[in-house]
Amino acid sequence: MKKAKVAIIGSGNIGMDLMFKIMRSANLEMSVLIGLSSDSPRLKEAKDMGIKTSDRGIGAIIDDPDCCDIVFDATTARVHMEHAPILKKLGKKAIDMTPAGVGAWVVPAFNMEENLDKDNINLISCGGQAVIPIIGAINKVSAVNYAEAVNASGSRSVGPGTRANVDEYTHHTKEAIIKVGGAKTAKSIIVINPADPPIKMHNTIFCVLEQFDDEIRAKIDKSVSDMILEIQRYVPGYVMTVPPQYNADRRMVTVMVEIEGAGDYLPKYSGNLDIITQAGVRVASAMAERM
Repeated sequence: MKKAKVAIIGSGNIGMDLMFKIMRSANLEMSVLIGLSSDSPRLKEAKDMGIKTSDRGIGAIIDDPDCCDIVFDATTARVHMEHAPILKKLGKKAIDMTPAGVGAWVVPAFNMEENLDKDNINLISCGGQAVIPIIGAINKVSAVNYAEAVNASGSRSVGPGTRANVDEYTHHTKEAIIKVGGAKTAKSIIVINPADPPIKMHNTIFCVLEQFDDEIRAKIDKSVSDMILEIQRYVPGYVMTVPPQYNADRRMVTVMVEIEGAGDYLPKYSGNLDIITQAGVRVASAMAERM
């Protein structure tokens, strides 16, 4: 199969990790890594590896639209709002790594297939990728009246881009838990933990159900286990540390998951970044197959 050419805008942690994952993909070709600074050490690192680079931002794609089929935007939510209409006009498939919320909201394990034809796909947030599939798996069995997700990540793996988008992250993840995961109401909380050595990404997922009995309990156990296996197809380091725990009287269920990164470019404790880059490459690979 002919490989789809991929451009990455943004040479931060996410952009670099994406580059390394794309380089070992069977159906994606790393075309160009784009930044804004000619002095960027990451652009130099990529160039030394034989990767084409540019310091002209999205102008590099405007001037050479044939350079890519798929564009990863690993900048910020505000910047992607500016990039999205340009990429659409150029006819490029955009995969948004920021919480801008412009395109279709996608979690590969949950709703990828029905969204592959969209011109802009938003991967919500690292926390969204971690918790929405579990909430959705529970909601398929019994309606979730309220969902709460707490994401704790090591401070060293939370870069300036994420810190600049904390408000967008919190609100966008909450909305996606409702619109994609199916919860009626929700709350999203992010904790940046300064522990040394750094912690892996840890997520606590708490749901209040509309209905609950022993039959529902058994079905939720299976639904969550099946979803864990589906996520592990593209994020091998995704592990359920605490299986569903129930408070029958209050119709509550709690699940805990932890993510260890693949260690492609970032340290293995950076599971919060790895889960969203793995999700992005999974979507791009599926796009390439469809192309």
